[in-house]
Amino acid sequence: MGTAKRASSRVQGVSALALLCAMAILTAPGLAAGSAHAAPAVPAAPAAPAPEPEGKSLEQVRKEIEDLYRQAGTATDAYNLAVGETKAQSERIVEIAKLVVAGQDRITGLKDRAGSAARAQYRSGGLPPGAALALSDSPSAYLDGAGRLRQGEKATTDLLSELNRTQTDLERYAKDAGALWQKMEENRVKQEAAKKEIEDKIKAAEALESRLAAEEKARLIQLEQEAQYKAQTAWLSSGAMKDVKGAATDAGKRAVQFATAQMGKPYEWGAAGPGSFDCSGLTSQAWLAAGRPIPRTSQEQLRLLPKVALKDMRPGDLIIYFDDASHVGMYVGDGAMVHAPRPGRNITMAGAGSMPIKAVVRPDA
Repeated sequence: MGTAKRASSRVQGVSALALLCAMAILTAPGLAAGSAHAAPAVPAAPAAPAPEPEGKSLEQVRKEIEDLYRQAGTATDAYNLAVGETKAQSERIVEIAKLVVAGQDRITGLKDRAGSAARAQYRSGGLPPGAALALSDSPSAYLDGAGRLRQGEKATTDLLSELNRTQTDLERYAKDAGALWQKMEENRVKQEAAKKEIEDKIKAAEALESRLAAEEKARLIQLEQEAQYKAQTAWLSSGAMKDVKGAATDAGKRAVQFATAQMGKPYEWGAAGPGSFDCSGLTSQAWLAAGRPIPRTSQEQLRLLPKVALKDMRPGDLIIYFDDASHVGMYVGDGAMVHAPRPGRNITMAGAGSMPIKAVVRPDA
């Protein structure tokens, strides 16, 4: 049943690609003859305007819903970042705890050695060196013993210095752990705030959709597709794809394979597989599967991965969208990308220019 479901999901994803951007993608300059994609059909004439819900046109409702989901996407990035930082801080606290235990064990050992040295000195009687020499039956043996005693004194001094250093280390560990606990609490607050914002925005978007009649919901999907098609067509008409001929690396091919295999699975904020993904969860897991771990969020992917010019784009590269870098997709070639769009939608292909592009970044530069 699982295989059949995945096969069905793949068909749905390919259908979505054909509907959303087949014409725009297949008319890209330089597209090789004999492409496996089917020839595009002439788009149907726009349907008659749907009834206006509560005084708003359906197009206004679409834009409002889209804006709410984009805000939810931005909050999702903030949530994912806080989760990642909390995980890193938690792991560091565990490391510090191990260092503290090791330090405490070391102090115990050092104290035992210091005690042994003190007991040895007590047994020697603690006589002044001159008196010990006069009372000694063998002056040469005494001098030899005195040399060892000086070595012992140095060892004791070194031992006490090491004990002090270890205690200083423990104090620093305690301070570091305290700072990390504070950051963890700050991140917990950020997570909760981001989570509430995400849920509020999604509820508001769902509430808007729920007030639409069945025909209006169908028309809403059509309007989304038309808007994406229009943006993709304008992008291609600008000559954006004219010089894009980059070939995927082996790692890029593996990343694309993973991402496209997820088509049909639902978007879920904060998810990174295996059953659902958000946009950056999909791209980060795809590159992890290709053997290249990358940052978890779209904003961190933009900040930390090398940027490449659009003309140098190749399959496997990540396309960061919108000024706030709140969305990311993976370029798969022929002017298309695969992405997890938003709540209520499944992972699918779309035109690479169907949303405003901020930058292209390369995980395997």
